[in-house]
Amino acid sequence: MADKNKVSLVIFSGDLDKLLASFIIATGAAASGMKVSMFFTFWGLKLIQKEGAKSSKMYWMKRLFGWMLRPGPDKRTLSQMNFLGLGPVMLKKLMKRSKVPSLRELMISARTLGVEFTACTTSMEIMGITRETLIPEVDRIAGVTSFLADAKQSNFTLFI
Repeated sequence: MADKNKVSLVIFSGDLDKLLASFIIATGAAASGMKVSMFFTFWGLKLIQKEGAKSSKMYWMKRLFGWMLRPGPDKRTLSQMNFLGLGPVMLKKLMKRSKVPSLRELMISARTLGVEFTACTTSMEIMGITRETLIPEVDRIAGVTSFLADAKQSNFTLFI
């Protein structure tokens, strides 16, 4: 039976605008007393990788993924109107001017409110990401069956 006080989010995108939306929803739900779990997979996984972390040296494609997809909250692009990197700069300035928290600040708020971060094992393997390269705030590393068990207990699940 689903817990009306639980929400599960799949964070698939690494785009700044989608990550901001994910964390605004997560912090809003957690601040409202809901239990929130965030499952980071594929491009979303790069957000919870330590800045400057390198992908596994085992295979050239994994190294290429690591080089093309930079980790951390500060190197995210926009899904629309990226304009060779100018879009995120403009959005961040507008957010600051409007007193909207940055992605980094939203991540800190989420953790403070008890939001659980889970890294996808399959995506980690594909992208050459190891546990040592993830930020310390990651609660667990799990596969799809663990996520599905969480989602089954949730009142609703969002895929972003």
